[in-house]
Amino acid sequence: MSEFLEYQNISKRFGLIQAVNDVSLEIKRGEFFALLGPSGCGKTTMLRVAAGFETPDAGRVFLDGRDITDLPPNKRRVNTIFQSYALFPHLSVRENIAFGLRIAKKPKAEIDRDVEAMLHLVRLEDQAEKKPELLSGGQRQRVAVARALINKPDVLLLDEPLAALDLKLRQRMLIELDLIHDRVGITFLYVTHDQGEAMSLSDRIAVMNEGRIEQIGPPAEIYEAPRTSFVAAFIGDTNFLEGVVAEHPEPEYSRLRIDGLPDVMVYNDKQIGDGNKVFLSVRPEKLQISRDEPEPKLKRNAVPAVVEDVIYLGPNTKYWVRAGNHHLQILRQHARFFLDEKPIRWKDDVWVFWHGDDGFMLEGFRKADEKLVAAPPQKLGDE
Repeated sequence: MSEFLEYQNISKRFGLIQAVNDVSLEIKRGEFFALLGPSGCGKTTMLRVAAGFETPDAGRVFLDGRDITDLPPNKRRVNTIFQSYALFPHLSVRENIAFGLRIAKKPKAEIDRDVEAMLHLVRLEDQAEKKPELLSGGQRQRVAVARALINKPDVLLLDEPLAALDLKLRQRMLIELDLIHDRVGITFLYVTHDQGEAMSLSDRIAVMNEGRIEQIGPPAEIYEAPRTSFVAAFIGDTNFLEGVVAEHPEPEYSRLRIDGLPDVMVYNDKQIGDGNKVFLSVRPEKLQISRDEPEPKLKRNAVPAVVEDVIYLGPNTKYWVRAGNHHLQILRQHARFFLDEKPIRWKDDVWVFWHGDDGFMLEGFRKADEKLVAAPPQKLGDE
């Protein structure tokens, strides 16, 4: 895949708010690409710049090598799907889908043929004569997709398209969107604040924060090897421990000195030098928990802890423990569960352990980072 939709040094300000700050981004032909981040991070502004609804204060936008920065929206080969779907309530499903072709004055035979193809693509043949008010949320969303695709755009822009749907329907529509993308093969640019949507749909993700891109990469890379504290905290749950790089016992590994805990080993992919203050991030599912102290192994970290809370969730159990003056969250998957096994309970003394490859070092937090402490949920009566 080659670069297809390209942003070059885009900046956009609204009054005192710097919505997008010198962002460059290349999206490949046929890619399902997600812009992910919290409200106000600039992701929707980036989409609107591509659509032509916003003009950047600085920078250029290119589509298939052509500068489209100054083109009006109707001259760009892009279509947009909004949260509201913006269907015409007085038109049937068939008429909504055909609307763009009729505005373009296409021949009736061509319109009929293409509408039937779209109805088949989104599996709404039996709903073709209904008005939008008689459709479910998921069906309305599919009508919006079909109406956007019938004009054969080069890029489909999707602005939080599943936000109005309930959880189960949203999960089904994720599969529908993925299948539709596979069938039509065009470039999808998907804007969302929902990490689950971005992780399950996208070929690549750009995580945005305060008008800038923090990291771009495939979902697995974003989750497993975040480059900044914001990405680590925003994508899934994680545990943060503050420490100082004490030594390099091996070329690619460092030993961290953490207040109140034994020194821990961590893979030093960023080559951070001795004496530097860092934050160790370890995902809850990477931690293991046991009443028994684990046998010492090369690069295995083990710290004593006390259980503060336990929540059984069926497929897994969540534990909150206190290790020294640090709170840790652990997610234990139940590959096999023994009912006669004595469970770990509140106030039990335990050991928490993990491999040095399962943590990663980060060099500091910014004000946007909030999910920093894995504190247990408060019980009634707690102060």
